[in-house]
Amino acid sequence: MKEYEQVSARSQIEGAPPERLVQLMLDGALDRISVARGAMVNGQVAVKCERITKAIGLVDGLRASLDHERGGELAGNLEALYEYVGRRLTEANLRNDTAILDEASTLLGEIKQAWDRIVADQEAVQ
Repeated sequence: MKEYEQVSARSQIEGAPPERLVQLMLDGALDRISVARGAMVNGQVAVKCERITKAIGLVDGLRASLDHERGGELAGNLEALYEYVGRRLTEANLRNDTAILDEASTLLGEIKQAWDRIVADQEAVQ
């Protein structure tokens, strides 16, 4: 099953426009935060740490993908927000705090909704 998921993920990534890649990264981060939250509640320390680490990696990837020349102030604001979310995820991991995970998930969820609208608008134009 895991091999199928990897092939499916690879096929979504290859040739995808940048906006879709951002959506996939946000989806991945949100999914990992959700699993980490469940692991935290159930005392599964290794799973919690692994998923939070992967979520932080995705958030760092989002940060690295920002185009400050074209994005201007918005890119700067997103960078600050991604940096904040990364710090909060680290803090949630250290403190074993589900409320902090919920905060990070809410923030990324709001960004994801905005990207979903952008992609939907672009698809409607095409």
